[in-house]
Amino acid sequence: MKKEKNINNKSFLLLTLFLFSTSLISLKTIKKVNIQDITIAGSEFISQNVVAKNSSLKFPIRLILINAHFLEKELKQNLSLKNVSVSRQIFPFGLKVNVKTRTPIAYGERILNDKNISGFIDKDGIFINKQNAANLDLNTLTIKVFGWKDKYKKLLSEIFIAQENYDFEIVKITFSPNGFLTLEEINLKTIFLGFNPNLISYQLQIINNLKNELKKNNFSEKIDNIDLTDPNKPKIKVFKP
Repeated sequence: MKKEKNINNKSFLLLTLFLFSTSLISLKTIKKVNIQDITIAGSEFISQNVVAKNSSLKFPIRLILINAHFLEKELKQNLSLKNVSVSRQIFPFGLKVNVKTRTPIAYGERILNDKNISGFIDKDGIFINKQNAANLDLNTLTIKVFGWKDKYKKLLSEIFIAQENYDFEIVKITFSPNGFLTLEEINLKTIFLGFNPNLISYQLQIINNLKNELKKNNFSEKIDNIDLTDPNKPKIKVFKP
């Protein structure tokens, strides 16, 4: 009988603790999250205010009302992040934001609402606004991209990957307002590629072949520009000394 009573007391105690913890969690979920309740991991330059500014949330906001998945999409797009995960936390209370930033490999410029916007480009061709990137020494970036648009991401990525695999050194990439692509290589100078992005792989192969020929034959002529708009009929303009 005494043993049964002890079991009942323990059961009652466990039930009380369960109900208490459940009530505490419920109270925490309706508690309001303030900006200072945001914890950020993975970046030193993204602050609590930056997270708040680049989301549609209006702080303070109840924890239970925060859509973590939607917030992830907002931050990834607005801050040009490679990846981001957001979790609502009871203990410690608040929002935990883990970010993975992009690594700039080129200086970039784009036109937005008739304004010239400066920033950086990563290996995937993604544009990163200057305020969303860590402090960089521009002297460490050897490539400049002008006229960036979202539709050029894949094309830029192909150029960056080719430069890693081939033996040429692109220093400037320019998209004209109507989409005409021009490259500048450190030795081959200006290279006209034109409007057709489907030709880029073939054109990059030709650039690599020309660079190898230049090294092999030690051209005495000074190259002014190369027209590869029709890669089957390349045209090289030179200045003779």
